Amino acid sequence: MEYAVTAEKLIKRFGDFTAVDGISFNVERGEIFGFLGPNGAGKTTTIKVLCGLMSPSDGSGSVGGYDIVNDQKKIKSIVGYMSQKFSLYSDLTVRENLEFFGGIYGVKGQYLAKRIQEISLFLDLSEIIDKKTADLSLGWKQRLALACAILHQPRIIFLDEPTSGVAPDARRRFWNLINNLASVGVTVFVTTHYMDEAEHCDRLAFIDQGRIIALGTTREIKGMMKDGTILELKCDKLIDVLKMIESEKYISEAAPFGNSIHISVRDEKKSVHEIKSFLSGKKIRLYSLKAIEPSLEDVFVRLVKKQYEN
Repeated sequence: MEYAVTAEKLIKRFGDFTAVDGISFNVERGEIFGFLGPNGAGKTTTIKVLCGLMSPSDGSGSVGGYDIVNDQKKIKSIVGYMSQKFSLYSDLTVRENLEFFGGIYGVKGQYLAKRIQEISLFLDLSEIIDKKTADLSLGWKQRLALACAILHQPRIIFLDEPTSGVAPDARRRFWNLINNLASVGVTVFVTTHYMDEAEHCDRLAFIDQGRIIALGTTREIKGMMKDGTILELKCDKLIDVLKMIESEKYISEAAPFGNSIHISVRDEKKSVHEIKSFLSGKKIRLYSLKAIEPSLEDVFVRLVKKQYEN
């Protein structure tokens, strides 16, 4: 099977700093592949290498069957790329931006007009098509950036933190659009630091400090937590409790999670008793303490800790 994207022991160095450290993975055609990790983990650098915007320091890879070292110009012609930072022209209207980027991709004349009409319908841009880009909300700007990235009908699109800073409702709408693209056979390679967005992906890779620390489906990655239990703790003085409790011997990891603390333990029954006794001794009110299914963020915290321990 010919994969849409491949990477084999891919390395990218900047002087003495290694941003991408020997990563390997394959992305199937028509798949939504999520690349998850904190800021500075190596996500953007990986995308730029794969899109032909940077050359790797070592290793190999391909995009759409083209080599990432020798065929960079060909790769640029078949992919769509939406960068992390908004890079369109604020003084142009939405239509003018689409016309400009269409020209860059070689889309012209009647076909360009047809594509702008099609994309306007697909992304619901009709109501803003003649508005200045500078006057749009961030959510609309991100949608326009996606429109420019898919104007030339690429087989593969790379989206770098496409929903960063966007309101939750706009994030949901944006992911609906991504799912629609995948449904017609477009391969989507998307980076994000929002763990909840991984649920939209067919498969995902966790990257930390330039290295892939987990790779698989959401179910497969969550299955890595089988050697313990996640307890959800809700109580008074949450931050103070977190600082005190994370050093207790019966706790593997403890991390804030919204209005609760997620605690990884080996022995559920014993740990529940110990935590309740601990809170009672500190005169801290307990609201709830229960075992829950691990989230992807729980798994990521566990895997990162193991990396540092090793």
